[in-house]
Amino acid sequence: MNPRPSIAFAKFVAPQAAANRKGTVFVLSADDGLSDAARAYDPGKTLDRAFPVAEFTGKFAGTVEILAPEATSLDRLVAIGAGRVSGLDEYAWLKLGGTIAASLRKATDVAVVLDLAGASPDGKDAANLAAGILLRGYSFDKYKTRKDKDDGQGSGQGGGQGGGKADPKKPVKVTIHTADPVGAKKAFTDAEAVIDGVLLARDLVNEPANVLGPVEFAARAKDLEALGVKVEILTEKEMKKLGMGSLLGVAQGSPRGARMAVMQWNGGKAKDSPVAFVGKGVTFDTGGNSIKPASGMEDMKGDMGGAAAVTGLMHALAARKARANVVGIIGLVENAVDGHAQRPGDIVTSMSGQTIEVLNTDAEGRLVLADALWYCNDRFQPKFMVNLATLTGAIMVALGLHYAGLFSNNDELAQRLTAAGQSTQERLWRMPLGAEYDKLIDSKNADMKNIGGRYGGAIIAAQFLQRFVKDTPWAHLDIAGTAMGSPLNEINQSWGSGFGVRLLDRLVRDHYES
Repeated sequence: MNPRPSIAFAKFVAPQAAANRKGTVFVLSADDGLSDAARAYDPGKTLDRAFPVAEFTGKFAGTVEILAPEATSLDRLVAIGAGRVSGLDEYAWLKLGGTIAASLRKATDVAVVLDLAGASPDGKDAANLAAGILLRGYSFDKYKTRKDKDDGQGSGQGGGQGGGKADPKKPVKVTIHTADPVGAKKAFTDAEAVIDGVLLARDLVNEPANVLGPVEFAARAKDLEALGVKVEILTEKEMKKLGMGSLLGVAQGSPRGARMAVMQWNGGKAKDSPVAFVGKGVTFDTGGNSIKPASGMEDMKGDMGGAAAVTGLMHALAARKARANVVGIIGLVENAVDGHAQRPGDIVTSMSGQTIEVLNTDAEGRLVLADALWYCNDRFQPKFMVNLATLTGAIMVALGLHYAGLFSNNDELAQRLTAAGQSTQERLWRMPLGAEYDKLIDSKNADMKNIGGRYGGAIIAAQFLQRFVKDTPWAHLDIAGTAMGSPLNEINQSWGSGFGVRLLDRLVRDHYES
């Protein structure tokens, strides 16, 4: 992978030092133009001449680039539009950081002048800008062994005729000049913990299934012990003893086994009940005997996006030492096809004792979550449970790729999740639940069936899950359209987005820390 940018914070420099700086400098221009601190890097007033030629008005995320600007020692001077100062919220600063990262090119020594005419961004703004640089700078190219002959950076499509072995790319050093470097460094320590969680989730989703199966994923979860997370790994033997026939039925067609990772971060008061997050971790989904079409099946390596988000969240909370007690549980299976695989019409008994007629083996994620949710609720008695899953294509039909579906039995929890989604721009849209939908999964042969007909598929899946949460406040996030293959943007150019980590960290931060 491309080396991670090195981030540092410093005070503004004197005009003479600014004029003598080398390397690449980024300055911000809002609607009111350049600040004095930015102008110090442009003694030849090159930008003043370039702006009208480029029709640059300071519009958000617009750019003007000057090579070897007059009267300086700089290689490049880049102006980034900041738009209206009043519109610069947390997500806007992330996007500005992403815009800077996209313009780094081959620079190795970069300064960012974080100052605006008529405004003074604070340390938190600087930290968010830096976080945006890290998020946009992520790429998953660890398996590329040949560089693109035109790019030479090992970040293109790679491997054409005439390419050579990839050369290690020197990490870029980014110094953000700000009025409050001490405050920025402190805020960035916290923000970086969350970003690391997002990048972990992206890594997990992007890994090929031959590398990351249930056992390997469990080992990645076990690595969180280095941050102080308590991690237990349940094997098939232990899950069978607990009666998890629903989860194990999904796994029985694969030789790679099944695991459940139980992660605990105890950062709150000893007597406080935990909050809980549960993730679907189907490391590859063929559909089982209800096999999927071949076209696009390769994307089913990402059918563990919910488990990836929960693992990334636990990393984030532990790394920033969140003052909360949090449980993360992920059910890890591979839905494969062989002579032992589950058949349509099989009836399995879940840990709850409820029986399930499996009419479609490709509706397997809900079977995994049924036992994981019941286990979580039964053992930990949490304040609430939120599960995440790339559960249905139906949610993508309903909402497209920009919102995840939110289903909940608790209005307060749903409202808090929605607000967290707006703050982080990992957005949610609440969907209905009701008795009319619930009766569609009644079965003539068992307590329920795992599908309910052609229409309302995302709702029916949520109704199925609700039968395993009792009266505990609960929310189900269907992230099928947002966890993988979602539209690329200023802070994510990766197939695996890491959706859910920033969202749920904000939920915990805003409402559940002591």
